[in-house]
Amino acid sequence: MRYLIVIIALYLSFGLGAAQNEHNDTVQIGNKLFIYVPGEPEFKALFTVQSDGSIVLPELGKVIVANKPLLDVEQSLQIQLSKVFKAMDDFYVEIREHDILINVLGYVNQPDQVSIPSSGNIQMVIAKAGGLKPGAQLDKLQIRRADEFIEFNYKAYLDSGNISLLPKLKSGDTVFVPVSPLLGNVQIDFDAQTLSATGDASSGSAVTLLGEVHNPGSFAFKENMSVLDAIMRAEGVTRYADVTKIRIIVNESPEIFDLKAYLDKPSKHTMPQLLAGSTIYVPIMVDDVNTTSRTVYIMGEVQKPGAYEAQDNTNFLDILANAGGPTRFAETRQIKILKPSGENLLFDLQGYSEGIVESVVPDLNPGDVIFVPEKTDLNEKSWLKVPPTRAIKIIGAVVSPGRYEWSKEMDLTDLLAHAGGPTKGANINDIKIVRQGEVTTRFDLELFTVGNQDEQLPQLVAGDTIIIEELPVDPADNKSQWIRQESSKSIYIMGQVGSPGRYAFNNQMHFMDILSAADGPNANADIRNIRITHRNGAHAKVSKLDLALYFETGDETLFPNVMAGDTIFIPEKNKNWLREPKEQVVRIMGAIQKPGRYTFDDTMTLLDLLAEAGGPTGTALIDKIVVINHSCCKEQARVFDLEKFVKSPNSTKIPVLRAGDTLYVPDKGQDLMSQFKDNFLDFITIIALVVGL
Repeated sequence: MRYLIVIIALYLSFGLGAAQNEHNDTVQIGNKLFIYVPGEPEFKALFTVQSDGSIVLPELGKVIVANKPLLDVEQSLQIQLSKVFKAMDDFYVEIREHDILINVLGYVNQPDQVSIPSSGNIQMVIAKAGGLKPGAQLDKLQIRRADEFIEFNYKAYLDSGNISLLPKLKSGDTVFVPVSPLLGNVQIDFDAQTLSATGDASSGSAVTLLGEVHNPGSFAFKENMSVLDAIMRAEGVTRYADVTKIRIIVNESPEIFDLKAYLDKPSKHTMPQLLAGSTIYVPIMVDDVNTTSRTVYIMGEVQKPGAYEAQDNTNFLDILANAGGPTRFAETRQIKILKPSGENLLFDLQGYSEGIVESVVPDLNPGDVIFVPEKTDLNEKSWLKVPPTRAIKIIGAVVSPGRYEWSKEMDLTDLLAHAGGPTKGANINDIKIVRQGEVTTRFDLELFTVGNQDEQLPQLVAGDTIIIEELPVDPADNKSQWIRQESSKSIYIMGQVGSPGRYAFNNQMHFMDILSAADGPNANADIRNIRITHRNGAHAKVSKLDLALYFETGDETLFPNVMAGDTIFIPEKNKNWLREPKEQVVRIMGAIQKPGRYTFDDTMTLLDLLAEAGGPTGTALIDKIVVINHSCCKEQARVFDLEKFVKSPNSTKIPVLRAGDTLYVPDKGQDLMSQFKDNFLDFITIIALVVGL
């Protein structure tokens, strides 16, 4: 009878609604509300308060909620929704996101109504509207709020980063971005740099530049403006300009100006005077290359290939710098210098710059040609780009066998890394190096990696072939990691493991190494009673291992000394759970995946038990889990809200669970009070079951 009273009291408590929301938040336009109606999927999404102050609810339609206290909105909606939906005792409303709605108009890319957090500012509003259009007037942005008009300088904020220059926003504000008066009354693509570069050509006081200048056009004339000033206004001349024959027209009178001579010997008498309306023409250089001068040619992967004049003190690096330097595609280790006599020189610029090769910067003479080749593309099918004098082949059990470029500062590990490294089945204990058709070196990579001082990396030269053989495959089960070898170098593992069988073993390996190689114990393994048969002595003996105790304590002394030739057996665990007395188990029933009796100790919690039982079902009322504590003096029951715990974890709120207790997870359905009345006999059955256990 005592159990009946406890369970009736618990189920009566289920009908109580959630505690009322005690905060006094006011619902505003732009806020996003969460409305909890148990068992109704239409209410899982958030409801945004629209600009007219309303939200649209299933079955009710539009409801005005803006500028009302949240508690009033919750009470009003509960009354209205109760006419349509049942089980409204747990109903509540909360503001999940305090967003505000702002209208963005004017010279922005996407004028629209945007939603931002209540703490947001003008910059977030502009970003939500796709940013400003080129030509927006940043110093006179406006905010319109009812009859209030606020103008502020957005550019001053961008210049200083002082956020206090930005006005505070309120939900329902309208931000207006005006257009710059520079655009006039016709919308055009606005480019401030181009507009600045064109000058004030419409005023009639302009200088026109054309020909081989970087930015030809008409530019505003300023008092005492020289030809050099005008050329710099057009961003200077191009590399193809003939600066010795610049034509200047002033008052319809043409004049030839030699800019190179002026720069060699500046004089105000040789600089023509400009007037408003003058025209400057910079012609292209059309003269043939003068083969009698000190001309050096550079071509290939440089920024500006062409012919360059080499003075007496000009060297290779000067010409390369004049050409803009190598591109990112240049093969700087194989730069070629072609002499008119037919001699070819190779220069390693990268090795020279890094100091890894001893080389002298080559001298240049008239007619020399510098060729900077393209870097070899390893993804390209053709391997002919790398000549045999700079290549090594690696074949066999590597990730990417093939033909690779080689340099003398590289070693075998560089080549292996370039090829992706050995595969899982590679025999790294006997790597062969073939040179001129003969195996010249055998190398044990495993001994080298463990720090064996006697094992040195072999010396490689271009043209060598590296062969890494694959270990033999055991035909018994086609597992490439098993090595065919004699039993004296093997260990046997059988019983409840993922892959029982015969494995290679050496004295440097640990018990956990061989257990891991067999894919570890399976779900049926009794890891507390592992047996090891030692066969390497005069007489066989058996050791016992409690692997679970090792995992609990980390005590390495629990492991026996396993040697090659031993046998490991992991038995199947005992499944007869009825042998456990009820005082040593916890009973779990109700809406759970695997209800039943479970072994429980003081190191476990209620969450551990739920996880071991597969967790609640999809119809479980996880906010009303019942914990019944049985003790010698007093029995009591408590309700645990798992849903609230998941949202706000607090381990102190988890009820204490001991061996001998009972856990009940109720099922969802109709209203719990009516369900109690309709199914009273089911509760009597549950009580009888609890008493019987």
